[in-house]
Amino acid sequence: MNDTDNSPPVDSDDGRIEVIKTEITKLTPSTGRRFFDKFLLAALGSIPWVGGFLSTMASLKTEAGDVKADDMRTQWLEEHQRKMRQLAGTLSDIGGRFERIGDQIDERLQSEDYLNLVRKAFRTWDQADTEDKRKSVANLVANAAGTRLCSDDVVRLFIDWLNLYHEAHFAVIRTIYQNSGATRYDIWMEIHGQIVRENSAEADLFKLLIRDLSTGGVIRQERETTVSGQFLRKHPRLSRGRAPSTMESAFEDTKPYVLTALGRQFVHYAMTDAVRRIEAGSVGAQPSGGTVGSSGMI
Repeated sequence: MNDTDNSPPVDSDDGRIEVIKTEITKLTPSTGRRFFDKFLLAALGSIPWVGGFLSTMASLKTEAGDVKADDMRTQWLEEHQRKMRQLAGTLSDIGGRFERIGDQIDERLQSEDYLNLVRKAFRTWDQADTEDKRKSVANLVANAAGTRLCSDDVVRLFIDWLNLYHEAHFAVIRTIYQNSGATRYDIWMEIHGQIVRENSAEADLFKLLIRDLSTGGVIRQERETTVSGQFLRKHPRLSRGRAPSTMESAFEDTKPYVLTALGRQFVHYAMTDAVRRIEAGSVGAQPSGGTVGSSGMI
């Protein structure tokens, strides 16, 4: 009597999960005790090339062993092997954070609302052109599982921000986070260290970054508030003497900038690499501790 093969077919959900787990384990042997199946399918199912990668591997294994080195499939496989290593590293990092959080997130990882966030986030991960942005996606996915500082709708907005903004925007966000109340002059000097001409491309780009983040609701000029949190109107200053002959500098040094409450939540989710428990009374407060390194993480 022949032995019965009880393994699930590769084209079934369970079969795909097992194949993917096997490949990830080969690339990252230190993967934690478990990746939840639904989480894996949500993450990997949102990346178009993963299915093709597994199919190509399977076809090459079943064919004759003398596949030419310049075979297009082999070249495609080698390129995506590198991407698979990056993906495995990201999944392993997220899995390690899930381990540290504990079993209390099991229900969250099984919820369709969270899995939709995972799908959207990993589409952004696949399109990211820098390692820093991929790390931000991993932070967001892990932090969204472990804390509920804001609603899932807002987390989806943060994923859109990761798509929209460039690392130059994130440098401004990090500087203001570390130096709340910094002026445009302070921000520029912290990032670049030397003033440039007002009519230079560098000054134009800096003004664009500040405008993008201001209109996007990430940063704002500092304002006084009432006890109930309402912003106070600024009293217009009476002009004395002749009006200035030049426009306001791109590196103006009297108007302080701060992160908005939404901007601080974005920092917590996407730019912090450790899940922190935040009590209901401190929602909107800046996360305590942490430093900003060259990788852009806080």
